[in-house]
Amino acid sequence: MGLFSEAVEVVCSPAGIPLRLIWQGRTYKVAANPVRWYERRSWWEEEPRAERGHGPGLVDSEIWRVQARLSPRSPLRTLDISRQTASNIWRLIRIHDALRESA
Repeated sequence: MGLFSEAVEVVCSPAGIPLRLIWQGRTYKVAANPVRWYERRSWWEEEPRAERGHGPGLVDSEIWRVQARLSPRSPLRTLDISRQTASNIWRLIRIHDALRESA
């Protein structure tokens, strides 16, 4: 599994669920129901002060784990993407290696 941060464009349903993502000029279609959770981030390293009432976007990061593929015949890739709620900017933060069958 790789951990990094790279810009990614995400197209969502009206309910805010990721449907497609564009990464490195290629469009991946989400092929399974994505899973969402929130992670606490070290906001104090980036912000000098948290304004009252701004905790939900500032303290927690929204993370989605998606399984996506380039075409119906291409292999699935499992990716974790993060959305900054205040700016609606998406970042690809993890790529999970596919399990390989032993020969």
